[in-house]
Amino acid sequence: MNKPKVIVFASGSKDGGGSGFENLTLESRTNPRVNLEVAAVVSNHKDGGVRQKADRLNVPFIHFPGPFGAEEYQRIVKESGAKWVALSGWLKLAKGLDPACTINIHPGPLPEFGGAGMYGHHVHDAVIDAYGRGELTNSAVTMHFVTENYDEGPTLFKISVPIDDEDTTESLAERVNKAEHEWQPIITSLVVNGKISWDGRNPKSLKLPKDYRHI
Repeated sequence: MNKPKVIVFASGSKDGGGSGFENLTLESRTNPRVNLEVAAVVSNHKDGGVRQKADRLNVPFIHFPGPFGAEEYQRIVKESGAKWVALSGWLKLAKGLDPACTINIHPGPLPEFGGAGMYGHHVHDAVIDAYGRGELTNSAVTMHFVTENYDEGPTLFKISVPIDDEDTTESLAERVNKAEHEWQPIITSLVVNGKISWDGRNPKSLKLPKDYRHI
């Protein structure tokens, strides 16, 4: 039986990154709860950390240096043969993709800690600062459908990550990343197998399983 095909966009860096893509791929091969196939991975770094992981995992790698317009995104997805798109640490604005078939994972609470420039350590820095001001007690891992505005598509999953008084940006990032790795494969599988959906236009059309954990 053919598994739903997913193309992953993961920027990584010139010498690292891509752990979410790596984890999603490994879980898809070993975890019976994760019913999908990673058809390809895309990075804007030609020989960076994502490329290295793709080669090791025998996943087709696509170098996408730009321009980051709708036609290029659409061409890449079409040529991969994937119906579904997962943004996992992709730092460019995604354009022209089907919002009903494109999801993103964000390392903090949305909408408060989203938008242009809010990624990676920038999110964790802002969350730690807000904690210090007494404005919140938890960070979060948030997954959402993707529209053409940063972090504005309907949230499909959110789980809290408690903050400790001793936390630094680095220690909080480590725990958030652990939660991302735990939940991203499972939730992505629910989406690509039709258990979570929306019509791509109206957030009120969002459908979730009855017994779904959505914190």
